[in-house]
Order: sequence, then structure tokens, then C-alpha cells
Amino acid sequence: MHEEIFLPAAYASGVPYETFRKLRADSPVTRVPEPAVGPWPAGPGFWAVFRHADVKHVLRSPDLFSSNLGATQIRDPDTPEDLAFVRAMMLNQDPPDHSRLRRIVAAAFTPRAVRALEDTINDRARALIASALGEDTDFVELAADLPVWTLAHIMGVPDSDRRLLYDWASRVIGYQDDEYAGLSTADTASMSPIALLAMRQRPTSSTHPDGSPINPRSYTALADMFTYAHALAADKRAHPSDDIMSRMLEGGLTTEEFENMFFLFAVAGNETLRNGIPGGLLTLLDHPTELSRLRSNPTLLPSAVEEMLRYWPPVMDFRRTATKELTLSDQQINPGDKVVVYHASANRDETVFPNPDRFDITRTPNDHVSFGFGPHFCLGAHLARTQLRAVFRELLPLRITLTGTPVRLASNFQNGLKHLPVHLAPPR
Repeated sequence: MHEEIFLPAAYASGVPYETFRKLRADSPVTRVPEPAVGPWPAGPGFWAVFRHADVKHVLRSPDLFSSNLGATQIRDPDTPEDLAFVRAMMLNQDPPDHSRLRRIVAAAFTPRAVRALEDTINDRARALIASALGEDTDFVELAADLPVWTLAHIMGVPDSDRRLLYDWASRVIGYQDDEYAGLSTADTASMSPIALLAMRQRPTSSTHPDGSPINPRSYTALADMFTYAHALAADKRAHPSDDIMSRMLEGGLTTEEFENMFFLFAVAGNETLRNGIPGGLLTLLDHPTELSRLRSNPTLLPSAVEEMLRYWPPVMDFRRTATKELTLSDQQINPGDKVVVYHASANRDETVFPNPDRFDITRTPNDHVSFGFGPHFCLGAHLARTQLRAVFRELLPLRITLTGTPVRLASNFQNGLKHLPVHLAPPR
């Protein structure tokens, strides 16, 4: 029944690419059960989609495969109220509502807007890597600072509060992993008054009074984040500036849309690079010939970044919900069925990528789907690529030694590392 591709613990030892390969060949659309995991109850199961062409078809067809009906995570929201709340998020909308929300913030992520930030991002990456030279460091922690800092800059979040973005993302993306679920790294001694106000609203428990787990994407689980969002919004109304928060406030969003837009940027905006940058470095260290090739020809960095994204997709899957009875790869799918596309499998499809398990920094074309496809193609793709290039441009001249065992995140959604111990030394 292939339930292993649902179980978060299975991914702590690596993405099951061999299982995906067999399923692409024999059962490209297959039914997968959702057994209970720890305190989380069993679900109804879902259709898993593994081939590149089918994944693209699902992602570009919101009329058939809705983001809104059941949201975009495999697990169903716990209550009708939770579902109604998360459906207001841009990520969980279908056109035309999705298009309306996207237009409000799209200007901040155009290639032109990102180019205006490029020097600032490069400077930050340079300082970040320089701060770790000659030391043993956990590269996951080091690399996480750049996307968090960049997002705080774009959102207008005070620098003193930026670690809150990191902690909120940890709570959401790491709820299946005990180490991440309770991370709290923000320094209360240096926080802004609005951050201290928000911290008083932080949930003290991850369970309901009856002992059942609180959905980490629910309003209850993120009460401190939404308190912060509204307090920051009040400050922006009094002191508007050229940032995403100000655009959101001018865009006519409902309260629920505003809250979910803040949620989307605060969490999704940094979790992907928090996975992708360390994943890219580990991939290069695991392929020393390609690393040497890149060092000898740094002009290959843009194509190397694309191959890192293909080889180590930060997000492994997304869920849709069938709107009607339909057939996909000879399987009959009923209205309301969950349909989960596996980007990690599509990126290794042999019919699209010759020698798909080979890491090749000159691969072209490279039609990976790590940024999605169709209406929901990642709004921050240009920004993500810019940050990836900035970090690896600084890393390439260095001597990089793996000093311990990498530790993966237990998650069936995020392709993450929790720890990547390395030593960064200046070039000889």
C-alpha cells in the first residue's frame, strides 16, 4: 500500500527515491493510506501522483484539482473552522481569488524588484559566511539567517524581531519532528514592544484540553504570530513605507486574508531556503567532482543552482482536491478525493531528465518543478534564486569540511536538514 511515503519518520533517513522510481514505472497514480502518526489521527488516504507530466497537469488545472476545497497539506484541517480560516490564504485559493491576492503583492517579487535588493542580499551573504570562517559551525543555523533577514527586510519587520519568523516557521514545518516543534530562539531582551506583546499570546501547549494535538497551521497554534501581525499593521498604518506589509494594508484584504498573507510570507518565505541552501551544500559535498567543476568555472553557478533545486527540492509534495469525477493515468478519482503531487518524484522522471539520479551542474534543459507550476508557481522564485547564488558565490572559494553526520528533518512535506556540521576555512 506504500504507506511509507506518507510516514514522516521514513524521510529522516532520506527521500525514498527508489520507491518513487518504481511507482513512476508501475503505479504512477496510486492510492496511499494515512495511518495514525503519534497523536495525529488516521486520515482517509489520498491519490499520490509521481510522473512529471501528471504533476504538471494537476498543478495547471485548478478547475479539476482545487487548492481551496481542502487546502494544500496532506492532512485535513482538524475542524470546519480551521479549514475555513486557512482557505483565505493565497496558497489555498483558486483563480480568480488567487489571482486577486497575488496581484496585491506581486510587485515586490518581480525580477526588477529583486535586482534592486541584490547588492544588499550579496552583502548580507558575504558578512554571514565571513562570520563563520575558521570555525566549526552548524550550516543549517548559519544559512537560515539569510532568508529570515531578507524576509524581515521585505516585510518591514524590525531587525530585533526577525528571529520570530524563524521560530514560527519551525513550529509549522517541524511539527512532525520533536526537536523542531518547540524551537524558541528569539531574544526577548532585545525585542520590540509589539513582539513582547505577541509573546504573551504564545500557546503554552501543543495539545487541546482533551489531549488531542493542535493543528500547527491553525489560528490557535499561531496566536502569537497573528497578534504580532495586527500590531505591526497598526504601526504601518501610522507610518506607511515601501514594504509588503504596507502593500497588503492598501490592498483591501479582509482580516482573514491579511492574517493568512502574513502567515504565508512569514513561514513559507523562509522555510524553503532554510531547506534548500543546506541541501544544496550537502549535495555539492556529496559530489566533489561537480563541486570542483563549479569552483573552476563559477559562471556555471546559475545552472548549478537549478540543479541543486532539482536534486534537493525544498518542498517534496503539495495537495489538491478533485472537483469532479475524472481519470488520471487510468485511475478513477472521485469528487472530494485528495490528490497529492510529488515534486521530488517528478524531478527524477526518466522521461524528462536523462540519468535523473546524476547530479549535473550543467544540466540543460532543467524543467524541474521545485517552484511548482501553473497559477501557483512560486511568487518568490527570483528572490530564492538570488539568495542561493549569493550564498554559494561566497562558499565556492572556501575549504569546506563536513565535521559530523548530517541530520535530516522528519517530515513528509519539507525536504530539510536539522543539522549540517561543517568547518569553513579560507582558501589557501
